[in-house]
Amino acid sequence: MADRFFPNDMPDFIPETPLEEPSAERAGYSLTKLLSLPYKTLSERLQQAALDLKETVVRETWGSNGERVKDYTLYTGALGTAFLLFKAYQVTNNKNDLDLCSEIVKACDSASRGSRRVTFICGQAGVYALGAVVAKHCGDQQLCDHYLTEFEQIKLPKDLPDELLYGRSGFLWACSFLNKNIGKKTISSTKMRAVVDEVIKNGWQLGRGRCPLMYEWHGKRYWGDAHGLAGILHVLMDMELKRDEVEDVKGTLQYMIKNRFPSGNYPSSEGSESDCLVQWCHGASGVALTLAKAAKVFGSEEFLRAAVDAGEVVWNRGLLKRVGLCHGISGNTYVFFSLYRLTGKVEFLYRAKAFACFLNDRAQVLISEGIMHGGDRPYSLFEGLGGMAYLFLDLIEPSEARFPGYEL
Repeated sequence: MADRFFPNDMPDFIPETPLEEPSAERAGYSLTKLLSLPYKTLSERLQQAALDLKETVVRETWGSNGERVKDYTLYTGALGTAFLLFKAYQVTNNKNDLDLCSEIVKACDSASRGSRRVTFICGQAGVYALGAVVAKHCGDQQLCDHYLTEFEQIKLPKDLPDELLYGRSGFLWACSFLNKNIGKKTISSTKMRAVVDEVIKNGWQLGRGRCPLMYEWHGKRYWGDAHGLAGILHVLMDMELKRDEVEDVKGTLQYMIKNRFPSGNYPSSEGSESDCLVQWCHGASGVALTLAKAAKVFGSEEFLRAAVDAGEVVWNRGLLKRVGLCHGISGNTYVFFSLYRLTGKVEFLYRAKAFACFLNDRAQVLISEGIMHGGDRPYSLFEGLGGMAYLFLDLIEPSEARFPGYEL
């Protein structure tokens, strides 16, 4: 198990110290000195690192392909590069990033024709939803309307699963993204409710009394964010639920808490006894994000305590030997942002800063030495350096930091 992560030998807290001399701004700072920098100084340093990484990501995923799109998805493809560019635009207001983002989305639109995938992270819904929002920022109403029309024409196959990456929950998340960024009634509650009904019905059928809601993907009853309970419940909490459905969401979370491992970690799937995964897609990291959201939505002290407990697991076992959002340090860092927003406690902001500083100080060296895995798609948003760049940009305004494609 320990070979999956680096031992976390970082201090539980390092107070920030004022810069006393110009030499403190020099590159090559040790990790401890990075952590002691005033937050504004550190965030500016990480912003520059993020913008440098962004240029590398664009060059490797867009320029090196002759501006042709093979993988259009947000997860490992060109749309992830577009999402990073949009984030950079939001931070720096550099219109060149917005224009390039729009250009890449248009290419993804063409590349996704004929695709049957319907979610935000891995399907056409992501292309059309991001495209509409970007077009709105560009002031191009005609293009925005084009993407919204395409989104409305998405048909959900009857055999669609319910999970986030490829299923109904991933489509619902795209609807919520549009309603937040375009307007509250962009996607009608009637259209969304029909999908919610299917998700709830399927959850009841597999729950069968033991757990209020349960779901399967490829024959396994997963618990995590990507394919299982935590991701589906996270999305359902943004929907208009009936009273009994709210209780079923709460009851399912309570079932998960009751059946976590003695270590505080969560199984990757129902009945699994393997206590080894601590990442967004499986284990405590993803569950922590859902519990933190439940604590806020329901005003629940029980869910808050469970979220904090899961965060402890991430602090101790979350320095994974990978950089990405899905199953790497970048994704795990968002647990501490979420807990910081929820509690306002500076200890959680420090932990987010510590994980980000670890990445900035060591990740690329460890990758070059073969000690750390850079991802099968090393420049992508969810597996590689694209996610690390996005994380660094989120350090600028930590109270606004949201896991890309997951937290609204």
